[in-house]
Amino acid sequence: MNKKLVKSGLISAVLLSGFAPALHAGTGDLAIGAKAGTLGIGGEATLGLLPGVNARAGYNAYNYDGSTTKDNIGYNYRLKLGSMPLLLDLHPFPMSGFRISGGFIVNNNRVDATGKPQDSYNIGGTTYTSGQVGTLTGKIEFDSTAPYLGIGWGNAVAKGLPLTICVDAGVMFQGTPKVSLSANGTLASDPAFKANLAKEEATIRDTTDSLKYYPVVSLGLAYRF
Repeated sequence: MNKKLVKSGLISAVLLSGFAPALHAGTGDLAIGAKAGTLGIGGEATLGLLPGVNARAGYNAYNYDGSTTKDNIGYNYRLKLGSMPLLLDLHPFPMSGFRISGGFIVNNNRVDATGKPQDSYNIGGTTYTSGQVGTLTGKIEFDSTAPYLGIGWGNAVAKGLPLTICVDAGVMFQGTPKVSLSANGTLASDPAFKANLAKEEATIRDTTDSLKYYPVVSLGLAYRF
């Protein structure tokens, strides 16, 4: 995704969320809503462009703390969700709320993790003491812009009742997870230790590879102006 396209999308988001209410008040082709789903909790604006064609922009965020174990190493982690969808909706059947949605998502989703203290660690097939490893930290990141394709129900700017229930189901293609591990123990700068950390990164990457296809499911309520 080139920088020009990203910039255009961000400008569109600003217009939808900031200036559109003043430009379109009273015409019935603007709606503001709140939603929750696998991208987090947030809001969005919907703008009618043409009959059966809408533009949507929003922002979602959520943090979740948890713990897991990989290769007998315990981790405490924080999942940080943050995204800005920039989408076009096509409603092929005028009397139906069904829609086909496409576009891209400015993606700040990431995972930060810290290894739990333990007497020894098996990293890359080699056992190390806690002093040699020190504190083990890691992160998982994804592409900063991710294409999106999905379907949904609900036309927030359709004539009729001002409130609309909206449902989305789709996939965000956020790329192969970028995994990194680091340690601050006595072997932090040792080449052999770094090579084993790289092996451990590859193992984690393999187990998280499916995250490159991130399922997007959400439920929201929109109000038409």
